[in-house]
Amino acid sequence: MDERTVKLHHKIQLLREFCREERRMPTYAEMLALFRYRSKNAVYRLVEKLAGLGYVERDRAGKLVPTPRLTGSLKLLGAVQAGFPSPAEEELVDVISLDEFLVADPKCTFMLTVQGDSMIDAGIQPGDLVLVEKGREPKKNDVVIAQVDGEWTLKYYGRDRKGVYLDPANRNYHRIRPEQSFEIGGVVRAAVRRYR
Repeated sequence: MDERTVKLHHKIQLLREFCREERRMPTYAEMLALFRYRSKNAVYRLVEKLAGLGYVERDRAGKLVPTPRLTGSLKLLGAVQAGFPSPAEEELVDVISLDEFLVADPKCTFMLTVQGDSMIDAGIQPGDLVLVEKGREPKKNDVVIAQVDGEWTLKYYGRDRKGVYLDPANRNYHRIRPEQSFEIGGVVRAAVRRYR
């Protein structure tokens, strides 16, 4: 990814965060400060670029509005019975963003791709994405990302009289206790899997 693309993605993320926190689009003057531009022409050119990429659009009144590509919003159409089948009615209940649903603190949250099968009995499969929140104090049985003796791993967190330990969710693996060093990278808040 080249530098211009990285900068554009950074601006999109700033705009996304503003829309999420304020629940509206920023004005051109606010975008001037948000993107640290010196002229509104620069803001105008960026808005046109974002419109061309489908992140923003103008409504019938000509007002700039975010698109689902920017907000990540999806339609919530109710609930489905996972037990016995029941009649279902499709009804728009709400519009939600997966970011809002899954992420409590975007500035402290990052994602990792899971490799290995030591957590499969916890429903975390190889290839899944896990959302990890930094800075949280883990509780017993939280799934954590931790560095043990210089190597990172994903496991259940625990502590007993002997100290900290990490447990797998797969009986083919064994409990790990740090011998020299231990560091918590974050607590897993969610796992995401794409079926196709």
